[in-house]
Amino acid sequence: MRVRAFIAGLATATMLTGCGGLDAVQSSDGGGKAAKADPASVSDAKKKLAKLAVKGRAPRTGFEREKFGPAWADVDRNGCDTRNDILKRDLEDETFKSGTHDCIVLTGTLHDPYSGKTIKFRRGQDTSTEVQIDHVIPLSDAWQKGAQQWPATKRKEFANDPMNLMAVDGPLNGQKSDSDAATWLPPRKSYRCTYIAKQVDVKAKYELWVTSAEKDAMKGILDNC
Repeated sequence: MRVRAFIAGLATATMLTGCGGLDAVQSSDGGGKAAKADPASVSDAKKKLAKLAVKGRAPRTGFEREKFGPAWADVDRNGCDTRNDILKRDLEDETFKSGTHDCIVLTGTLHDPYSGKTIKFRRGQDTSTEVQIDHVIPLSDAWQKGAQQWPATKRKEFANDPMNLMAVDGPLNGQKSDSDAATWLPPRKSYRCTYIAKQVDVKAKYELWVTSAEKDAMKGILDNC
């Protein structure tokens, strides 16, 4: 199945490396698509946030990327790995490697939701970190807020769920690292409502908890949408 019609969002700054380097050449275009959050989505996110469990962050002990399955798996068995599925969904004007049944993306254009920049994606050894696939709720954050109790199958599903994935500016994804909303928000302020609403949706779907600081940060953003 060719996934394509999701609106997704994220980004600002902290540390570490995010998920999944890809190949790209970027322009400094300050454009990008409109990012206003739907009022219904904001209202729904507020209700879901109020119901999320609030606990302290569990130790990161035992966390490994491999605990969430291989990066990236073909979980929907459409012949393409998750990384290429998300590229096909989030980029425009893609070209594909011949003989891959329109699976491996060679070039395309990303309107980065985190920064508003337009990035010209190009697969290649020298351009492989400029566009990355970000986990809206980072795997390490999930591990510390409930996922270490899950079976391996659920962790693999979480790591490859399109709802929790989006193509973004690579350096910003690296800045975000495994931060939650209390310590990192997209620099593009107009995208923050969408970003937080999406984080809440993912946490509600998978019954992950939030810290009190994280909940306060999320509520503060949603109250001003």
